[in-house]
Amino acid sequence: MNTKTKRRLVVVTGVIVAVLAIVLAVVGSGSAAKTVSVSEALSGAYDGDRVQVSGNVADNSFATEDNVLSFEIYDPEGDRSQTLRVRYEGAASSTFGNGVTAICTGRLDTADGVELVASELVTKCPSKYESATDALTPARLLEYGDDIVDTTVKLSGAVVEGTLSAAGSGQPRFVLADAADPSVRVPVLFDGALPDAVVDGTALVVTGSLAADGSFVATDVAQEG
Repeated sequence: MNTKTKRRLVVVTGVIVAVLAIVLAVVGSGSAAKTVSVSEALSGAYDGDRVQVSGNVADNSFATEDNVLSFEIYDPEGDRSQTLRVRYEGAASSTFGNGVTAICTGRLDTADGVELVASELVTKCPSKYESATDALTPARLLEYGDDIVDTTVKLSGAVVEGTLSAAGSGQPRFVLADAADPSVRVPVLFDGALPDAVVDGTALVVTGSLAADGSFVATDVAQEG
């Protein structure tokens, strides 16, 4: 191997090493997040650090403006009066809602209080199952009309395709269709957490009451089982 070839080999090797170093640095910075609790995040000790904080979404603390979702989380095993403000640029999933477990990864900012500016948001809600025994179908519910308005009942049906939406969107959370006659449908209002397994066509048992405008105001949602 002559001197010229050796020099070329050294240069190529140097370029490869530099590229690998950059790639590793980028990957490392994207994944290196320290797991801290809500109370630790609020202490101010991690200002500017990339952290991962898990907590439950405080009831009715969320809002979306210009595709930025803001909400508060608390530690269900700690002091529930301590809440951490989270800002996430992106749309909330249909499972997002009151009480859902939110795993938030991003950087803490203490410039104006303590806020987690999240670049990643994962929500988790355990699946719940309930028997449809004694539950009304949408057709039967609507047959009762005004006689059953504001009366707590169970309603069973399947989620109509394309109707799932996030809590706080201003739209019904989903629409339930009658199993026997899918053309009979009832819009359901619900701001709680939905199980991850709820998708188009999922059979649900919903507890709540019929409102005067024909919508069903739910207090609990479970998969039929």
